[in-house]
Amino acid sequence: MTDQPPAPSEAEAAARARLDRALAHLAVTFRGMTAPADEGQCDCHWGSPEELALLKLPGTDLDPDLVHRTWSTTDWKDHGAVLRRVLPQFARELTDGLGAYAWDVTRVGNSFHCAEWQQWPAPQSAAVREFLHAWWAHTLLTPDPALPAREVLRMCTEASGTIGPWLADWESLRHPVADQHLADTVDHWEWELLCYALPWTTWVFVSETDEEVEAVRTELTAWLASRAPARLRAHGAPEEVLHTVRLLGLEDDDRWNDPHWPYAPDGTRLPGLE
Repeated sequence: MTDQPPAPSEAEAAARARLDRALAHLAVTFRGMTAPADEGQCDCHWGSPEELALLKLPGTDLDPDLVHRTWSTTDWKDHGAVLRRVLPQFARELTDGLGAYAWDVTRVGNSFHCAEWQQWPAPQSAAVREFLHAWWAHTLLTPDPALPAREVLRMCTEASGTIGPWLADWESLRHPVADQHLADTVDHWEWELLCYALPWTTWVFVSETDEEVEAVRTELTAWLASRAPARLRAHGAPEEVLHTVRLLGLEDDDRWNDPHWPYAPDGTRLPGLE
């Protein structure tokens, strides 16, 4: 007898149902969308004229490679219109982990950002917003999501240009699976967080001011320092993770001179703190 995967929890099943509704709503909202008739692209780098013509025809699914080349290219005349053409299919592939194109996940948020979806007509922007929130909630409540929670947080932050709404969602989802994702995220981002760095290389904020980058980092750090300790302690997170969020509440010398500061001056992890 083969082992069966565990049945989803009630919370995970509800989050999956919400995500399915959001995907269905995207399909209805963006049905019939096409790239503009005069949209062009470099056929020696992007693809053939025949493939470009497909973006100007509504209603048919495209080859996954064409979808990838379309959303990951941001120098369209009207990137928003082009993204709307592929968005229902792109969103489905995204929630499945992007398949063969998972290596390009770091550019997803930038694609949404360049499309300026928040400026689209209200029904369209509302459909995108609900999709992002539904996808984020489903990720947080799924033990082994298609993409790590930290990557989805990054994408939603870059797509919207702000981290606050996504941290608020995490705050509202008091569930052991969401808490485990929190512990995993802190552990993965420990070095950057403790060294006053945004814990990902961003495509979005490179064109913004240092103050805007710092605002995102500061909001994330402040939320972790104030909201995470009790939650992680109750979850039974490792001591190293608990010390990381505690250290985030300290500044400069107090942080670096703390007996549980985990790094040597050369950046290597100190013995006994592996």
